[in-house]
Amino acid sequence: MIVELGPHRYDVTTRALVMGILNRTPDSFYDAGQYWDFDAFLAKAEKLVAEGADFLDVGGVKAGPGPDVTEDEEMDRVVPAIEALRKRFDLPISVDTWRASVARESYAVGAVVGNDISGFADPNFLYEAAEAGASVVACHVRLAPRVADPEPVYDDLMGEVSRFLSERAQWAVDAGIPPQRIMLDAGHDLGKTPQMSAELLRRADELVGLGHPIFLSVSNKGFLGALTDTEVGDRREATLAAHALGVGLGCRVLRAHDVVGTRRVADFMSAILQHQRSPQ
Repeated sequence: MIVELGPHRYDVTTRALVMGILNRTPDSFYDAGQYWDFDAFLAKAEKLVAEGADFLDVGGVKAGPGPDVTEDEEMDRVVPAIEALRKRFDLPISVDTWRASVARESYAVGAVVGNDISGFADPNFLYEAAEAGASVVACHVRLAPRVADPEPVYDDLMGEVSRFLSERAQWAVDAGIPPQRIMLDAGHDLGKTPQMSAELLRRADELVGLGHPIFLSVSNKGFLGALTDTEVGDRREATLAAHALGVGLGCRVLRAHDVVGTRRVADFMSAILQHQRSPQ
């Protein structure tokens, strides 16, 4: 299986890519604005790259409920950041946004991935990506980003998520985006109870059959805390275990706060998978 991120092409048959998370928000659930200062943001980026990130993901609006962030505010947060990163690193840069306008301006300064947790709710999102030659992440969400969904109900969780992602992938293909530039994210914690998110992780191999690289975004998330009775700053081991399980089940992109730990997990799992494929 091949993943293309801008001019970079990766064979992920037996390896997983590590995406380093960079928040340009004052209220992210994990770092609570620790890297809001631009110099701190750039220093964090340098650290993630040194630790082995394959690419970087820049987001200007947190996924959960919070104060409104206008389109202009989001652009002010992410576009200069992406431009600065592109000048410093020869790595693919992703923009974490559901607004087509923000994605367009991000592509103009060097981003090559549109990571959209809304499931392409903005009708122009895919066309902007296709025009720019960008890759996309199709994410399952039950309602919408930033909308609380404390009591989600599904008749068939796995079936509904699979059908949603398959449909969104087809939307992307129809918009002119090649299959190797489309990644699929089950959307853990987005309109799911902890038990539902755990089920989606446990059955991740069923999404591999959809034919696109599976993007795993579980780092330090709430369902890990609920399952292990840990606060957000104490979920490192649970996150790394989830990453190892995910890679074993076929996930090939790991979105991570802890890049050094996730890099080690990804490399170890790659060694195991390569050994499995080697002649006996």
